[in-house]
Amino acid sequence: MRFRAKIVDLACLNHFSRIINTIAKLAKTCILRLTVCKLYFILSDKVANGGASMWCELSQPSLSSSSRIVTHDIPVGVIPRRMWNDFREPSVPDFDVSIYLPVLKTMKSVVERMKNLSNFIVIEANLSGEMNLKIETDLVSVTTHFKDLGNPPWASEDGCQSSAQGRDLESMAEARIDIKKLQQLLAGQQVNPTKALCNIVHKRIVHFILLHEEVSLQYFIPAIA
Repeated sequence: MRFRAKIVDLACLNHFSRIINTIAKLAKTCILRLTVCKLYFILSDKVANGGASMWCELSQPSLSSSSRIVTHDIPVGVIPRRMWNDFREPSVPDFDVSIYLPVLKTMKSVVERMKNLSNFIVIEANLSGEMNLKIETDLVSVTTHFKDLGNPPWASEDGCQSSAQGRDLESMAEARIDIKKLQQLLAGQQVNPTKALCNIVHKRIVHFILLHEEVSLQYFIPAIA
């Protein structure tokens, strides 16, 4: 079976291409969900089993005076309706710390250098806008410090309940993750988000959120003991 899509707006085509290139760095195949108003790209690896997962939400293309018709047929496998509940939007985890990320190009440069030293990286952050990226091996210990990043006002905006409430502002939450998974996210990032943040569930999971106008991308990387 094949899926056929048509994009007629040139700006939308370029924007869609950037999103696809970002997703292609994270997965070889993914789930495509279509609704009347939105497209969803879903990577459903089980985080509990050590796999990363992704949820990317994109509002559909609008028409403008600048158009170019592009039609592409792609082989697909149709998911039975009885399995649709397996691909619902993930909920925001009960995080210990939520923090805005530094400039992604800077973070990418740091992670790429650290990737040559270890297979794992520790991300730690607190509620005072501080975040550290750490590599620790038998031979070397390297830490990059970021400060004044800011913390999203989750609780004041939507009443989100989390273990961050009442937490010591200086106390660090951390997660040790596969550095290649983080490097793939940063290296493939072409969405140019207006906001980028991560939620850390201490020693369990890191949840990245990239937002840009009508696009949102969530990426979950499980912690490694």
